[in-house]
Amino acid sequence: MEWIITLIVIVLAVVFIALSVKIIPQQRVGVVERLGKFSRLLTPGINILIPIIDHVRTYHDLRIQQANVPPQTVITKDNVQVKIDTIIFYQVTGPEQATYGISDYVYGVRNISTATMRQIIGKMELDETLSGREKISTDIRVALDEATEKWGVRIERVEVIDIQPPADIQDAMDKQMKAERSKRAMVLEAEAAKQDMILRAEGDKQSKILKAEGEKEARIRQAEGQRQAQELEAMGEAKAIHSIAEAEKSRIEMIRSAGLDEQVLTYRSLEALGEIAKGPANKVFIPTRAVETLGSIGAIGEMLKETKKQ
Repeated sequence: MEWIITLIVIVLAVVFIALSVKIIPQQRVGVVERLGKFSRLLTPGINILIPIIDHVRTYHDLRIQQANVPPQTVITKDNVQVKIDTIIFYQVTGPEQATYGISDYVYGVRNISTATMRQIIGKMELDETLSGREKISTDIRVALDEATEKWGVRIERVEVIDIQPPADIQDAMDKQMKAERSKRAMVLEAEAAKQDMILRAEGDKQSKILKAEGEKEARIRQAEGQRQAQELEAMGEAKAIHSIAEAEKSRIEMIRSAGLDEQVLTYRSLEALGEIAKGPANKVFIPTRAVETLGSIGAIGEMLKETKKQ
């Protein structure tokens, strides 16, 4: 009998310890009620309870949680039914309020999200709805924050996952999108062709300008070369004339220094013409001034004979 009593005592002790010691993991808390009234929170680690008197009402996960809101069919301002799928991220910040402020805060969050979504979409047209996901998410989050503040729940983020218009509207939108894309493609193609024509015309213009500039430069250089050649030729002729003049001047000076006058020179010229006449040519042209002096040839001949005698 004694060992049975000992066994019973041991079992009661184990049960007492099991009911008295609670180990809470990290990021979780427990709500403790003492005789049916809120007493305290069990924090992560080892916690001691009084069996039968203390009772853990519920546990709360303090990590960020997510709640999927079932797809809702709502009507836009222009009477188009769209189906919207959302997801809500929330976190329990007040375990006591989350326990006693509402019976099921997840259910409450979903209901408020649905009601708020209907109000928001009812004020927006279809095009605004499809392009206004960020606005819808922000408005729902603001409405949820106001309602869940006294529930000990903070709404971290609301995401609109999908917005599905009716099939006929979707088909019309697809056709419109394809037409718009085709239009943009045609516009881009026309713009590309226009740019190509402009570039080709600009290139042809630049080519003609460069060709004209080259021809102009060539003509300028050719004219400059001709001018320089003419200048050099003129300078050469001038030098030649100057040399001839100098030679003629020296010859005249030598003739003058020899004492020969103009009539003697004319006579010498006539003698030279006589010698020329003996050649193959049968015509000789005599200068007019030489003809004027023919009357005095005899006198000149006499003068030359006297000169030889001396």
